[in-house]
Amino acid sequence: MADPVFNVSRSATARAWHWRAQPLPLGAAERLGVDELAAQILLSRGCAPADVHRTLKPALRDWLPDPSLFQDMDRVAGRLADAVERGEKIILFADYDVDGATSAAFLLRHLRALGADAAPYIPDRILEGYGPSAAALLELQRRGAQLVLLLDCGTQAFQPLEAAREAKLDLMVVDHHKASTALPPALGIVNPNRLDESPEAAVHGTLCTAGLAFLLGVALNRELRRRGRFNAAPEPNLAQWLDIVALGTVADVVPLTGLNRAFVALGLRRMAQRQSAGLSALADIARLDRAPRADDLGFHLGPRINAGGRVGQADLGVRLLASEDADEAAFLAQELDRFNQERRAIEAAVTAEALAAAEAQANSPVAVVAGVGWHPGVVGIAAARVKERLQRPALVLSLGEDGTAKGSGRSIPGVDLGAAILAAKAHGLIREGGGHAMACGVTVEAAQLDRFTRWLAEHLAEPVAAAGGERILSIDLAVTPRAITPDLAQALEACGPYGQSWPSPRVAVGPVRLVKCDPVGRTEPKTHLRFVASGPDGGRVEGIAFRALEGDLGQMLMAAGSEQLHLAGRVTADEWQGRARAQLQLDDAARAH
Repeated sequence: MADPVFNVSRSATARAWHWRAQPLPLGAAERLGVDELAAQILLSRGCAPADVHRTLKPALRDWLPDPSLFQDMDRVAGRLADAVERGEKIILFADYDVDGATSAAFLLRHLRALGADAAPYIPDRILEGYGPSAAALLELQRRGAQLVLLLDCGTQAFQPLEAAREAKLDLMVVDHHKASTALPPALGIVNPNRLDESPEAAVHGTLCTAGLAFLLGVALNRELRRRGRFNAAPEPNLAQWLDIVALGTVADVVPLTGLNRAFVALGLRRMAQRQSAGLSALADIARLDRAPRADDLGFHLGPRINAGGRVGQADLGVRLLASEDADEAAFLAQELDRFNQERRAIEAAVTAEALAAAEAQANSPVAVVAGVGWHPGVVGIAAARVKERLQRPALVLSLGEDGTAKGSGRSIPGVDLGAAILAAKAHGLIREGGGHAMACGVTVEAAQLDRFTRWLAEHLAEPVAAAGGERILSIDLAVTPRAITPDLAQALEACGPYGQSWPSPRVAVGPVRLVKCDPVGRTEPKTHLRFVASGPDGGRVEGIAFRALEGDLGQMLMAAGSEQLHLAGRVTADEWQGRARAQLQLDDAARAH
């Protein structure tokens, strides 16, 4: 095995620094027609040599499948076309997270452009819970709904859909969550993760619902075109709403490969044009005054959309994304920002308690913790924080007065948490549950919680052990401090967008000495560290370590003094007082020997 990068065998976060991939053979980049850096980044992320050019410069025509590949797609598009032509009242019943909000907003804008009578419905997280209930569907029918399209939910909603069928309410599903062998009754269920899906469609099982909504839009336009709808009326250009699809794709943490990657790359370009009143207002409230990157969608925009469903008013996100009025959008963005600040405070308290409980389960391959009074709207974020700290799957549940524990889980690469939850449901261990590989939702009787926890630990022990192994930090590039420049950041960003399954290039730099290192943050106590470092080559490195203060990385930085360090993280570029500058978003550090 090759020596570790900079000879770092144990860093502040107890990891060895290894190259993500071996150097390319001489002349490989030239044969591909790209520069050495681009070739190394793309090929090391699994890009096939034949796909290099369409990956660097994605176009929908190069990645978009025929929507008819998917089971029930033509049936759903046909019934939706009927509703458009008949002027029926269409309800878009969506989950309260970002994927639900974006899929509903995309289809709402599309249907309104077609002149359809369409409206969203987002269930209240606290009062109604995840997905459809029979009471909600029947109430929508009483109010005049003739067709209900369930988005990002419904694949496991057997009883509510049965009640809707008995009431003769037309109902369809577009979803991406794990499916069982049996499917609930509906006019059509579009889900690439159906067990009866064709192999050609199943390869798109990593699409989120916003991406599937786009494909449904393509199918709907095609069906209406076949019927002559656009002979005298303009056909809606679906590409104008790719910014909404991009937001849902990034926020739902699906792999940024293939079609997902094209959605995000093209959506970011559209977002940079600031043609959407809602997204522009959201960017303003998040203080994004430059062209957005994929991580901005995940860390700045997505959480604000989520905040409405977590601790505020569930439909605010859809209303913002569907708005075409700048004043209305500004008001909604302010409301979401206010709820997001409230969410942060609640989340910090729940996360601290959940981490303390989880760390007491050090020997378990999966952390399952529950607490009385934990806000249901932040348990998913708390689970993500616990997962990040412990580097193993985590579930955080809120114990209710009704004797049930409801919550969310987050997983690590290589461990399919959604499949495990469906298996637990099949074994009668939980009341409700579902999800996908990296995230899940679950409802379990409090009396069954210990049994469920033991079963889950046993069920996931082997995949968690296989996913763990030696702790490695993958490095793409090693440079001296003077090389951390805006030009390097731009060259790396050109191979983006980056996200799940397409990780940001990690650059190792050193040796350096810290000139300055201070806690920063908008909330108290401050948890981030901002630093300035200098190298023997005269180079200067500015950077930030997010949520590092209380961990081992923060302790090393704060205690470094004049000691030489190696740093590893992502190089980004921005402007400060009219001057382009590079910043290192720090992942790890190690003492230079």
